[in-house]
Amino acid sequence: MRTFTAFLPLAAAAILITGCGDKGPATEAVASATESVEKVRVDAAQYAPKELAATDATLARMKQNLAKEEYKAVLKDIPEINANYKIAVETTESNKTLIAAAQNEWQELNTEVPKTVEELDARVATLSQGKLPKEVTKETLASAKTELEGMKATWAEATAAATAGDTLAATDKGRSVQVKGEKLKEQLAINASVASIQ
Repeated sequence: MRTFTAFLPLAAAAILITGCGDKGPATEAVASATESVEKVRVDAAQYAPKELAATDATLARMKQNLAKEEYKAVLKDIPEINANYKIAVETTESNKTLIAAAQNEWQELNTEVPKTVEELDARVATLSQGKLPKEVTKETLASAKTELEGMKATWAEATAAATAGDTLAATDKGRSVQVKGEKLKEQLAINASVASIQ
């Protein structure tokens, strides 16, 4: 993973002291800020678009003030561009890590959840055709059927999100289906000791 410096290579305090209102420091500030933002733009656009937009807005204002020869205004924005840039970089790296973890989790969910749904489908079908075991009431079975349909709908949303590239949303939905599935397995007495209806 590529790691970016979290601050612009710009000594704001020194520039403000030594070059207050001077064209040179203001021009250097804009050039340095532009170079730093461009280095992280591709990744930030993908992982931290809102934070990048805030950084771009400050940078655009600095460029406008430079063009209007309002050099003090340019230098005044250095702390803000530094802060915005830092947030954009940190958010980018954080979201990269989150998405990488979500992708790994999604692979597991995409393997296990369909198996759970298939197992529950089979159990509901079996219970619906014969005598219920003592662990399962008619009310429990009816409720389970409804919840199972809800699980299937949520899982469809999860797979759609994954297909659209929204792994975080897919994982959140998939995880909720997994949890509900485990609860339903308990309610329907699916375990190692219950292989068939007696």
